[in-house]
Amino acid sequence: MFRKTKYLSLAILVLFMFSLMGCASGGDVEKKTDIILATTTSTQDSGLLDVLIPVFEEQSGYKIKTIAVGTGAALTMGEKGEADVLLVHAPADEKKLVDAGIGINYQLVMHNDFVIIGPADDPAGIKGTATAAEALKKISDSGSLFVSRGDESGTHKMEKKLWTAAGVTPEVGSTYQETGQGMGQTLNVAEQNKGYTLTDRATYLAQKKNLTLEIMVEGEKSLLNIYHVMQVNPEKFDQAIADKMNPDGAKAFVEFMVADETQEMISQFGVDTYGQPLFYADAGKNEADLGK
Repeated sequence: MFRKTKYLSLAILVLFMFSLMGCASGGDVEKKTDIILATTTSTQDSGLLDVLIPVFEEQSGYKIKTIAVGTGAALTMGEKGEADVLLVHAPADEKKLVDAGIGINYQLVMHNDFVIIGPADDPAGIKGTATAAEALKKISDSGSLFVSRGDESGTHKMEKKLWTAAGVTPEVGSTYQETGQGMGQTLNVAEQNKGYTLTDRATYLAQKKNLTLEIMVEGEKSLLNIYHVMQVNPEKFDQAIADKMNPDGAKAFVEFMVADETQEMISQFGVDTYGQPLFYADAGKNEADLGK
């Protein structure tokens, strides 16, 4: 009788240990709640994320850690597996991650546009210029100051494309300055020095109360500013990195950004304050049709 009881106790102990091992290896794994979102500064500086993230967190139970940097830096975080989800606006560079299989569940979210702003007296005479490239050529030829982000952000990448179209290679100096900072800070530098700069419309409108700089060039289709969201694929990284990632949370955030309710919030964001939306909701649309 003693031997049977002893064996029974040992059997129970072994079963208990196996149940603990099952939990540790994924049988009943506790849900990861933290999600790292790498995004462009414009989504934060405009105030959009302040509206959207609390709704997502309340609905999903996840907690977002936002890292707002230039799109180039956000994409690099994705390449290194340092973020779970990306919300960015440099389509040509985004496609490289998607083609490499690092970016998955790639979805069109919204757009606004870029504008060139400058001092009201417009020393370069660019106001109403037909194209942004022509405007930049005039700024360069007149020796007027242009303030660049210089940070490989989506805005900086667009700026470099426009300089190329203008046939100008700007060099850092008295008439061309690089801040290496986000859009909000770059607007402040341009304002303090009465210079021209390229900005997304949303950040400009959100900061306009602190600015005397005015919109000089706008409306060209090439100035469209298109945002996508994507998950970072943990299968592209070694196990030590993948174990820290939250693919379920990232998937939930992507689905949230393209959901009808969220798209409606995006389409209404800024209307009450500025008389126009700061972003236009685009989920489910054909990207080639934007701006028509």
